[in-house]
Amino acid sequence: MDMNELFTRGVAEVIVESELRALLASGRKLRLKQGFDPTKPDMHIGHAVGLRKLRKFQELGHQVVLIVGDWTAQIGDPSGRDETRPRLTADIVRQNAETYMEQFFTVVDRSRTEVRWQSEWFGNFKLENALDLAGRFTLGQMLAHETFRKRYEEGGKLTVLELMYPMLQGYDSVAIHADVEFGGTDQKFNNLAGRELQAQLGMTPQHVFLLPLIPGTDGRKMGKTFNNTVDVRLPSADMYGKIMSMSDEVLPLYFEVLTDVPLAEIAEMQQAMGAGSVNPRDLKMKLAREIVAQFHSPADSQAAEEAFVRQFRKGELPADMPVHQLSGPTALLEVLVSTGMATSKSEARRLIAGDGVRVGGEKVADADMQLSPGVEVVVQVGKRKFVRVS
Repeated sequence: MDMNELFTRGVAEVIVESELRALLASGRKLRLKQGFDPTKPDMHIGHAVGLRKLRKFQELGHQVVLIVGDWTAQIGDPSGRDETRPRLTADIVRQNAETYMEQFFTVVDRSRTEVRWQSEWFGNFKLENALDLAGRFTLGQMLAHETFRKRYEEGGKLTVLELMYPMLQGYDSVAIHADVEFGGTDQKFNNLAGRELQAQLGMTPQHVFLLPLIPGTDGRKMGKTFNNTVDVRLPSADMYGKIMSMSDEVLPLYFEVLTDVPLAEIAEMQQAMGAGSVNPRDLKMKLAREIVAQFHSPADSQAAEEAFVRQFRKGELPADMPVHQLSGPTALLEVLVSTGMATSKSEARRLIAGDGVRVGGEKVADADMQLSPGVEVVVQVGKRKFVRVS
């Protein structure tokens, strides 16, 4: 494996790179820490950026240690959040964790992964332990955290409990003797807290491997907060369609961090796009095939592409659209809400007003339109939502 590519492809920053390179050259088996807070049950392809890098290290013989943040999840990671997050119950956290791990191991080798739960060490934490931990960090250090500082300066609510979050995440590194911690660029402060704490306790400080955050379907950072994710559990056709809905600008980055397409080939694609000698749609189809094949199978990827071409390039209706039976004359607004094509009647009205709804292939202008049982029509919202109503 090309060591330079390991350290540069899809990597935002490595702390401390020269020392980590030397450590890898020594041949010692390293413990690679990856933590996650199971605040939600779904993993999206943004998470896969770091997991793919972990897999590369596993292939070199190193050990991944997966930290299930069953304690910190109940606090909520404050990184990038302008307000406190509601606390979750232990039962919800555990349910989310089990689902999340199923998805984690679609990328990372389960046989080379050690799974640890924070409750192993925090479950027996005494008050004196918590006070000792809190005493190792100053308020000044905590306010160096951009999110904390911003909220404090603006007079927002900032709890002592939230200030404990980076300390607890840092203690995880102590508990499992981490050599390297992996995380997105938004985790830099928390990762460095682990490095600081290990040094204070006489341990060799962990190295930090930071990965870029990728844009979601709306161009903002991919995340549940913005409802712009491509979840790894999406059906293959939906995953393919979401990748195709991305802007052309994401193509080079997505190819770099989410595929194994050679970097030289990616550079050629970028050059061709700049010169206008290639249709970005064709590159996006290649990207969609690559990603869907990873999380489903090559056969599923091919089928998803064929369905996409039939529907969007040939104007055909999808063959497997859901069917909705009417029990009597029903308002279109109610059909849109009951089939999940709109979250509320007010949203349904906005979709209609924006020419986003078709019935029988024709745009609908009348928000009070009625549909009748026994008269089969296809209702379409946007480019990808269809339901057959009768």
